[in-house]
Amino acid sequence: MKFKDFEVGMVVTHPPVVVTREEMLQFAQVYDPQHFHVDEEAAEQSRWGGLIGSGWLTCAIAMRMVCDVALKDSESFGSPGLERLRWPKPVRPGDSLRLEATVDSKRISSTRSDLGILRWTWRMFNQNEELVLELEATNMFDLGEQPEA
Repeated sequence: MKFKDFEVGMVVTHPPVVVTREEMLQFAQVYDPQHFHVDEEAAEQSRWGGLIGSGWLTCAIAMRMVCDVALKDSESFGSPGLERLRWPKPVRPGDSLRLEATVDSKRISSTRSDLGILRWTWRMFNQNEELVLELEATNMFDLGEQPEA
């Protein structure tokens, strides 16, 4: 999508993606090797009662979804950061996750007419409609030189 295509209030969606045990383990072994992410036996004895996915894996899946449905072929060139990152429910092997990204605001920078700024809230839900991820993201878009009025 192009910056001009985003509208405040619109919801961008991605269909469900199944998270496998193997990808959960592989990601956690490299990036988040806490026992409840990498050791099924220890995870059974943990407060989670079984293996759960790293929240960072959940973020990575959301990022891929957003790229696929909105940022691919856009003028987006990065993000200055996130706000309110939350993982209200754990992701488990076999969960089917879907994305809803709601555009909260859209504006042209007050100091740079070639910079578009988009703020949106990403939410991911599992197959039981339980919220597993919520974050506010800001994306910057290179609008190139704008004609003078």
